[in-house]
Amino acid sequence: MKCIIVDDEPLARIGLESKIKKIAFLTLVGQFGSGIEASQFLQNNEVDLIFLDIQMPDITGIDLLQMLKNPPLVIFTTAFSEYAIEGFELDAVDYLLKPIEIKRFVKACNKANEIWNLQQKSSSQSVLPQTDFIYIRANRQYIKLFLTEIIYIEGMKNYATIYTTTQKYMIPLSLQLVVEQLPETIFARIHKSYIVNVNFVRQVAADAIIISENKELPYGKVYQNDLLNNHIKNNLLERKKK
Repeated sequence: MKCIIVDDEPLARIGLESKIKKIAFLTLVGQFGSGIEASQFLQNNEVDLIFLDIQMPDITGIDLLQMLKNPPLVIFTTAFSEYAIEGFELDAVDYLLKPIEIKRFVKACNKANEIWNLQQKSSSQSVLPQTDFIYIRANRQYIKLFLTEIIYIEGMKNYATIYTTTQKYMIPLSLQLVVEQLPETIFARIHKSYIVNVNFVRQVAADAIIISENKELPYGKVYQNDLLNNHIKNNLLERKKK
C-alpha cells in the first residue's frame, strides 16, 4: 500500500516514518507539513492510505479529507481526542492518539490493509452487466432491485440503506463500494452519506436536494460539481451563446 504522512510537526512525521518502515505492506511515498502541500500532491498522485493529523495551521485534516473527491483510506493521528466522533463519521479507518504506541499503530495498519484488500477484490468484480437491475443480499436472501425503483441510498460506516419506491434494505457495504458499482448515468453522490437517483431529483438548492414527496437530502459542496456537470448542464434549458 502506498501511503503518505500529513502532519505539521516534524518530530511527529519522523516518528510515523520510523513506524511505517516496520510494516512490510506499507510504502511511504511522501510526507507533508501542511494540508495544502498534501492536497497539491494528491491532485496528481494516487495513494492508498493517509496518516493524517487534524490540527494544522492552514487547513485541518478534516478539511483536507472533505476536499478530496475520492479520498483514500485515512488513519487520523492527533493529540486531541475530541475529534474522534467526527473522524469516524468521515469513515476513517482508525483514530490514533499521540503519543502513538507501536502495538496500536500495527493494529490500525492491519485494519487498513484488510479494508484495502477487500476494496481491491471488489473493484476487480465491480463492473456490473449492462442491465436495468441489480441483486443485493439482505435478510439472508438475494433480492432483485430495478434501478428505476431505487430513489436514494444512505451510508453509515460500513453499511448502506437502499430506499426504493416500496421499501428499504440494509446491506453490509460502505457507500463508496456501492457508488463504484452503480451506473454514473443514473446515480450521483451528493454527500458523504448519500447517493441519489437523478431521475428522482426535483429541485437542487445550495445545500440540499429535494426528491420525490418533498424529501430533502443534504448536498455537500465537495460533490456539487459532479452533479452539475454530469447531470444538470446537459439538460439545462437556457439561452445558447452565439
